[in-house]
Amino acid sequence: MALPKIDAPVYELDLPLSKKHIRFRPFLVKEQRNLLMAMESDNKDTIEKNIKQVLNNCTITENIDIDKLPIIDVEFYFLNIRARSIGEVVTNRYRCENIIEDKECGNTMETQFNVLEVKVETEPDVSDTIQLTNTVSIKLNYPIYSTVEKINKMDNPTDMAFEMILNSIDYVFDGEQYYYAKETPRKELIDFIDSLNQDQFGKIEEFFEKLPKMRKTLDIKCSKCGFEHQIVAEGLEDFFD
Repeated sequence: MALPKIDAPVYELDLPLSKKHIRFRPFLVKEQRNLLMAMESDNKDTIEKNIKQVLNNCTITENIDIDKLPIIDVEFYFLNIRARSIGEVVTNRYRCENIIEDKECGNTMETQFNVLEVKVETEPDVSDTIQLTNTVSIKLNYPIYSTVEKINKMDNPTDMAFEMILNSIDYVFDGEQYYYAKETPRKELIDFIDSLNQDQFGKIEEFFEKLPKMRKTLDIKCSKCGFEHQIVAEGLEDFFD
């Protein structure tokens, strides 16, 4: 006789940026094992591929393309799957850097919090449409997950930032016509970005500097020196120290 099969519970989640409604299951032991092996390898490309594989395996809703989701949606989704799979409460440790009599306290502080309480915060004054001149504007999309795989293969931070911008262009508008990136040769997009002055390029950089982030403020009191810390956990890696 075959061993019985255990049905996994099904959860639902609304992604913060794409607004997609997703039904998913927790990841299984074999998937957790693969994730742990990827984390131990400390290879970004391997980690990203394993995260994508787990999300694809666990997603019940049809026609969800992980590659085309905004990066922050993927991180938020993975955080929620991990919480439902391993546990909602995580323990993080931080070093107390309070200076007492010219010496750092150095005490290890431990805190617990529920990762399901972590929210995605957006900057209210940031627009995805940027006016470059009186007539020319550019519309940007939030960077999608497939872009991560591209930039992880690069070593130069400048090249990584430039690739992020190129892959996030929706269209350019000259006051009369829309030029959609998906219909425009890559070289023309590169030449367009290269033709911008520093002020115009700075406006585009600001959009990426102020992308939505998963963020939670942790209030921790050092048990050794009594100093009250306010630590901001930000980004996927900060929630699994």
